[in-house]
Amino acid sequence: MGRTQDQIAIVTGGSRGIGGATVKRLAEEGAKVTIFDVIEEAGLAHAEKLQSRGLDVDFIKVDVTNEENVQAAIDEVIAKHGRLDILVNCAAITGVNKFAHEVEAEEWDKVFDVNVKGSFLCTKYGVRPMMEQKKGAIVNFSSIYGLIGNDDLPPYHATKGAILSMTKTDAMCYARHGIRVNTVHPGSTMTEIFMQAAETYPEGKQAYLDMMGKLHPLCLGEPVDVANCVLFLASDEARFVTGASLAVDGGYTAQ
Repeated sequence: MGRTQDQIAIVTGGSRGIGGATVKRLAEEGAKVTIFDVIEEAGLAHAEKLQSRGLDVDFIKVDVTNEENVQAAIDEVIAKHGRLDILVNCAAITGVNKFAHEVEAEEWDKVFDVNVKGSFLCTKYGVRPMMEQKKGAIVNFSSIYGLIGNDDLPPYHATKGAILSMTKTDAMCYARHGIRVNTVHPGSTMTEIFMQAAETYPEGKQAYLDMMGKLHPLCLGEPVDVANCVLFLASDEARFVTGASLAVDGGYTAQ
């Protein structure tokens, strides 16, 4: 029996990257997973690829910043499966790379809408069926930038700090209902977006990889490395874990 056998799961931002790897690992361990994402072509392709392997994966196009859209999509999952056991809030954007005095209010709001409001809305509607069944697991995605500062991406840093605080508060609010809420904090992970940044680095791809690698004492991560940690937090193996912050960063924040 798999570690998430017959569990009903939603993964936001699950079309590709770490979210996509998380969908794959949960499904491989027996979960019935629905991808929520605005990237329809990639989401459908990922779902179909996993379905071809006999895994139970669906896709719904969802804008996590739209409350009606989120509520309707979660209602659709509940109508199909009758319950919701696992919610993974992975959908996020990095936003503009400007110092605070250069950031426009609209640019700030855009990052908060996806990263924080999106996680809030999915939790708002996802936690309700979990409360009824007196059990559930929510895994939120923060970042090493939710734990440390750096001289880039101020709006992104702020959202990831907010996710950390929201996780701890929700863990306390919903523990009485048997619901666990935890967060993962990935370091640099070799996703499609990360590799695109490497390809466009002025000094070349290898120079970028070498530079980023030096910041992570162990190594740079693969999406599956983070997905495996999400799998643990989502599974009953972590039944005594809530309000925790799991750094998955090759030692970056240990320095």
